[in-house]
Amino acid sequence: MGLTDLKIKKAQPQDKDYRLPDGDGLFLQVTTKGGKWWRLRYKFEGREKLLSLGVYPDISLSDARERRHEARAMVAKGIDPSADRKAVKAKKIEESANSFAAIGKEWHAHLVGNKAWSADHATTIMTRLEKDVFPWIGAKPIAEVTAKEIKAILDRVRSRGVIETARRVRTIMGQIYTYAIATDRANYDISAGFKGYLPATSKTRRHMSSVTDPKELAPLLRAMDAYQGGLVAQCALKLLPMLFVRPGELRHMEWGEIDLEAGEWNIPGEKMKMRLPHLVPLSRQAVAVLSEIRPLTGDGKYVFPSTRSFSRCMSDNTINASFRRMGFDGETIVGHGFRATARTILDEVLDFRPDIIEHQLAHAVRDPNGRAYNRTAFLEQRREMMQTWADYLDGLKTGAKTPAAKKSARK
Repeated sequence: MGLTDLKIKKAQPQDKDYRLPDGDGLFLQVTTKGGKWWRLRYKFEGREKLLSLGVYPDISLSDARERRHEARAMVAKGIDPSADRKAVKAKKIEESANSFAAIGKEWHAHLVGNKAWSADHATTIMTRLEKDVFPWIGAKPIAEVTAKEIKAILDRVRSRGVIETARRVRTIMGQIYTYAIATDRANYDISAGFKGYLPATSKTRRHMSSVTDPKELAPLLRAMDAYQGGLVAQCALKLLPMLFVRPGELRHMEWGEIDLEAGEWNIPGEKMKMRLPHLVPLSRQAVAVLSEIRPLTGDGKYVFPSTRSFSRCMSDNTINASFRRMGFDGETIVGHGFRATARTILDEVLDFRPDIIEHQLAHAVRDPNGRAYNRTAFLEQRREMMQTWADYLDGLKTGAKTPAAKKSARK
C-alpha cells in the first residue's frame, strides 16, 4: 500500500534516517532531526539514480506523486530528469548573470572602479536605473528586451514632464548595451533606434548655471515645486530662489535664527562669507514654507537636517543632486545660480536699486563715508523687495504676465 497523509504526519524521527515507500520508486526519507524529504529512485541508461522532489509539507503527497509521474515520463522519452534539472538551473543562472540589471550594475561598478565618475554622479546614474529602468526590464536577459519595452520606459519618464531625464535614461541604456556587446552578451543596441524619438532639449537646458530670462525661469520653478523628493529637500528648493542666499547658508539655517512672527532670519557673522551678520526679511511665502516644515524638524537644531542624523545639516550636494534628478544638468542651473537670477531680474525687470539688491545679497556695500552698512540698513526697502520678489515668482509659476523692464519709482 502507498503512503497516506496521516501516516506521513505520524512519522517520527528515529536514531537513523529511514524511508517510507510510496511505490514506483517514490519514498519519503525521515531524518534524525525530523525532516521529511521526498526522493525518487529511477534508472537511466542502466544506472540507478536518485532525484530530490522537495520537502514535506511544502510538497504534499499528491504533489510528490505528480512530480514522480513527470520524471518517469521524461525517462521514457530518453531524458535524464537529474541532468535536465541541472541544465535548467544553469540556464537560469546564465540568464540572471545576463539580465539587464546584472549587466547594468556590472557596467556601473566598472566605471566607478575606474573612477570615471564622481561619487555624486554615480549615485545619480544608479538612482535613475533603479527608479526608471530595472523595475521593468531588470530581470530580463538583455538580449530579450524588446523595443516596445524600451519605448514604454521612455514614455513613462517623459510623462512626468521632464524630457531631459528621458533622454538621459535612453543614453544610459545605450551605454549598458555597448558594454554588453563588448562583453559578448548582446549583439546590438536596441535602444539606438530611439535616438530621435524624444523632442529636442529645450532652451532652458542650454543656458549656463543661472537662468535670468523670466520665460525660462517659469518652467524651472514649476519643476522645482513638483519635485517628488522628501519634504526637507522640497522646502529647501522652494526657499532657494525666494531667498537667493548662498546654498551653504541655506542648508546651515537654524531654527534659533528664525523669527516667524517678525518674518526675519538673522544669520550670525561666522556663517557668512564676509564674516558679518546678515538679516534676511522673510516674505509671507517663505514663512509659509518654514511653517510647513517646522512640525518635522522644529525640535532639532537645523531647519534642513541630514537624512542620516538630525544633529547635522543636509549635505552640500543635496540641492544640486535634486536638480540632476529633475533632469537639469550643471550647465542649466546650480543652487548658487539663483543669486545671479535674482540680481538680474530685480534690477532689469522689477527695477530695484542695485545697492539695495547688493546689500540683500550680502555683498560689500559701503556708505558715502566708506563704511560697511549694518545688517538693518534699508530694512524696509529690502522687506518690500523680498515680498515683491516672492509675489513675482508666484506669478511666473501660475503664468501671470510678467512686467517688462522699465524705469520706475523704485530707483
